Amino acid sequence: MQERTRPTIFDVANRAGVSPATVSRVLSQPNSVRSEKRRRVSDAVLALGYLRDGTARALASGSTGAVGVVVPTIDNAIFSRAIQALQRTLSEAGYRLLVASHEYSTATEAGAARSLIEHGIDALVLVGIDHAPELWSLVDNSPLPLVLTWSLTGGRDCVGFDNRQVGRIAADHLLSLGHRTFGIISGILQHNDRATARIAGVRDALADAGLGIPDWRISQQPFSLAGGRTGLASLLSLDQPPTAVIGGNDLLAAGALFEAQSRNIRVPEQLSIIGMDNLELSEHVTPALSTVNLPTAELGRRAAELVLARLEGAGEPRAIELPIDLIVRKSTGRPPNPAN
Repeated sequence: MQERTRPTIFDVANRAGVSPATVSRVLSQPNSVRSEKRRRVSDAVLALGYLRDGTARALASGSTGAVGVVVPTIDNAIFSRAIQALQRTLSEAGYRLLVASHEYSTATEAGAARSLIEHGIDALVLVGIDHAPELWSLVDNSPLPLVLTWSLTGGRDCVGFDNRQVGRIAADHLLSLGHRTFGIISGILQHNDRATARIAGVRDALADAGLGIPDWRISQQPFSLAGGRTGLASLLSLDQPPTAVIGGNDLLAAGALFEAQSRNIRVPEQLSIIGMDNLELSEHVTPALSTVNLPTAELGRRAAELVLARLEGAGEPRAIELPIDLIVRKSTGRPPNPAN
């Protein structure tokens, strides 16, 4: 296979219809260039996946001793646990970890990845497989190893879970208890392949039982306790409220539990709630949350090992699927009326 040629400042200039000097000014002193030219240069940089020459030379010449990771948010224990394991394993090998977050914005994510690459990293770790075209262009035109996490895909290094199966496991547990009226409190689905796949898994399980769940029984909320409370409030306002609620993660499920308790709804006697992730929180709320366990510390460790293997010149891309399992605690039980 022919080696990919890294785009140069002259390629950007030709595509934008400006001089190389103008490209240099846009990159170093953007306010000194008219907005129309800035836009053309920016569009060309994104389209070509261009990296500034100085950083590109540094990346080509040898190791900088740094690995970058861009996550949706660091305000969530599920990502923090993985980041900690990633950092620990890389540190033991002599690498430092640089962390950025994007709050589920693909544009912000692409900008964060570009900044990490241009500041000098040896490898990049991303969450999920749903990314903006300009980010794919950036990484595909970069010499850096890329490791994707939390999701699985062919042809690229990845460490993750079968998120569709995560949703199926949660729904199957509730179906086995006799529930037939469901609600889902999900994270925002746009640009989130993990949440989308988990809902698809819930629908798979319900379809196998001759049931379904319409979109209006799915409340999309921020991944937070407040989101869980708001989500349950919206589901309880339905003409036929659910007897079982599936949280897209444990924070949403715990928020739903708190909202139920504020309304004097007994869990699980009147309402069953299950989460996903198995955060430490889920074991210590009352009642303790049933959940689908995702070994996120293991994910961080294995992602780091994959990065290190790739930096040492390991062979073909690998897809590492981690095991998941159901943890039944006290927040799920039979519905108040078996017919429901």
